[in-house]
Amino acid sequence: MADQRRVLVVEDDDTIATALRNRLVAEGFEVRVAGDGEEALAAYARAEPDLVVLDRLLPGVDGIEVCRRMQAARPVPVLMLTALGEETDLLVGLGVGADDYLTKPFSMRELVARIHALLRRVERAAQLAHEDTVIRVGEVEINTAERRVFVRGVESQLTRTEFDLLRRMAERPGHVFERERLLSDIWGFSEAAATRTVDSHVRALRRKLGSGVVRTVHGVGYAMVKPS
Repeated sequence: MADQRRVLVVEDDDTIATALRNRLVAEGFEVRVAGDGEEALAAYARAEPDLVVLDRLLPGVDGIEVCRRMQAARPVPVLMLTALGEETDLLVGLGVGADDYLTKPFSMRELVARIHALLRRVERAAQLAHEDTVIRVGEVEINTAERRVFVRGVESQLTRTEFDLLRRMAERPGHVFERERLLSDIWGFSEAAATRTVDSHVRALRRKLGSGVVRTVHGVGYAMVKPS
């Protein structure tokens, strides 16, 4: 089909890679599989996939570096798979452009749902890009058409997900967004068990924009700080 979405699966475990390929083909995707970092980068250049499912731990060039190089060549939605639970490792992955992550072991049903949610986000972002809007909240300026963010006149390089999260909160400065609501608005699902995804991206935003831009309301969620 002309509109068939292309997914590149990068996974060095043959059993997992085959299971992923079979499930995604059954879901209607065109799927290519790569078993290491170099093969992944070559396949990415040839196939120009709509989305990449990327294992964090790969032989040779690891998943973090693969993600970095892919995003530098042509931005693409990346769902990272990781067997590591350390927050620092997750933040590194998100910092180089991964949009979401799943920790092994995971269910195929959840993975497919995350993929569909990511693709819907890309479509929404493309539609919003036609809106020539600048949002200013205190010292933060967000150009939604160009997807650029400035703090005190200095541009900050945000990933696609970081930008979408910041823009959502900036639309209602001071309003407290529940984590589940942000998951629904940005990621397209609202499972309570996945709220750590929001927490990780907020930490990444604070590293780039400063700690005073987004405040935490403990037990509830996050709000963009409204200028006094």
